[in-house]
Amino acid sequence: MVLPQSKQPGAVLSPQASAPAERSRDSVTIPAGAGGWGTLLRVIGPAYLVAVGYMDPGNWATDLAAGSTFGYSLLWVVALSSLIAVLLQTLCCRLGIATGLDLAQACRRHLPAAWTLPLWLLAEVAIVACDLAELVGTALALQLLFGLPLPIGVLLTAFDTLVLLGLQRFGIRRIEALVIALVALVGACFAVQMLLLRPELIGVLGGLVPRVNTLGDGAKLYLAAGILGATVMPHNLYLHSSLVQTRRWSESGGSRQRALRFASIDTVIALGLAFLVNASILVLAAGSFHGRLGAPVTDLAEAHRLLSPLLGTTVAGVLFGVALLAAGQSSTLTATMAGQIVMEGFLDIRLPQWQRRLLTRCLALVPALLTVLLLGNQATGQLLVLSQVVLSLQLPFAVLPLVWFCGRPELMGDLRVPPWLELLAWACAALIVVINSALLISLAGLGPS
Repeated sequence: MVLPQSKQPGAVLSPQASAPAERSRDSVTIPAGAGGWGTLLRVIGPAYLVAVGYMDPGNWATDLAAGSTFGYSLLWVVALSSLIAVLLQTLCCRLGIATGLDLAQACRRHLPAAWTLPLWLLAEVAIVACDLAELVGTALALQLLFGLPLPIGVLLTAFDTLVLLGLQRFGIRRIEALVIALVALVGACFAVQMLLLRPELIGVLGGLVPRVNTLGDGAKLYLAAGILGATVMPHNLYLHSSLVQTRRWSESGGSRQRALRFASIDTVIALGLAFLVNASILVLAAGSFHGRLGAPVTDLAEAHRLLSPLLGTTVAGVLFGVALLAAGQSSTLTATMAGQIVMEGFLDIRLPQWQRRLLTRCLALVPALLTVLLLGNQATGQLLVLSQVVLSLQLPFAVLPLVWFCGRPELMGDLRVPPWLELLAWACAALIVVINSALLISLAGLGPS
């Protein structure tokens, strides 16, 4: 729990309100007299656990397909999605700090009871879809780096995160340090690849210019929805509203506003780095593959094979595989944490982490294995993009309650969103609904072309 809620206006008290913060066994105390840098160093962490979900293998697949197929023209979708993600994740911080509840708990307590089960099921579908992408991505990385057959790699992923989950006994700061190190590794790999590629600056800047006609092109719309789902992930909204409560602030005047300010800085920095990684993937695909080959490269394994000869060094392919493995391992750890938060928040059911991990992964194993065994390795890219589209379709069911909660003064107290920010949040929610509606209409008609 961030602050003793009994003295806070607008807070909602409950004996279980602090449960999410206790899941990680400890919290980080922020001394009242700590300076700006000292406070920031203690606050940094939760947003990085969230940010890894924005650079998981599902992002790789959608950004690779977008860049290879359409060049830099969908780069603006990555930028817009990242800005929406920053806005929504700061709302999650606001909700957790103001109420002592995560988003799942708030839904159970403040929405009609009949909505609880459907919202929980939709959240679980999103988590399984996310885990599917991480599973396939990790298995692909093992194949690319070590030559491990894909079906064996898929089966091994059923147990890989059990080792990482063992780190939870050492506390939240150790987990955050591990994830930050993995994020740094991914970023470093792509920084080197950008130096090797030396992309055309004018083309990159042109790709940041929004193109409304994207909604009228079935193929672009499909990938745009995939990018949106891969960037603004539903389970991250539940996760962040809980993790922000692992920071224990001293009870003093203005401490809630200070907690929100530093949590927002943490979010902007972490998701800014995630944007650079996602943009680098699309730029790498556009600069390396678009217009240079007979057909677009939409498969991660094929991209790995082609990068070395196109960029003139075997280092490019190795860095690609290492970054993919690091991205898969870091994001699968946080997806497990999100799954526990969702189950406990909506249903008040708490499973041991290893049971929750195996349950989610086994649900993702079935479609992954069937795809590999029946359709072959080449179908994994399509499966990854599809998983991100599923995430996009689930997104409104998490975003709409979040925005509504943050606008309620009796719930949020002095941390209620200001009118201009609430209007912007509703506009983002409307945009997500419009994109998903256009996608459904497209799929119901001719589908992506």
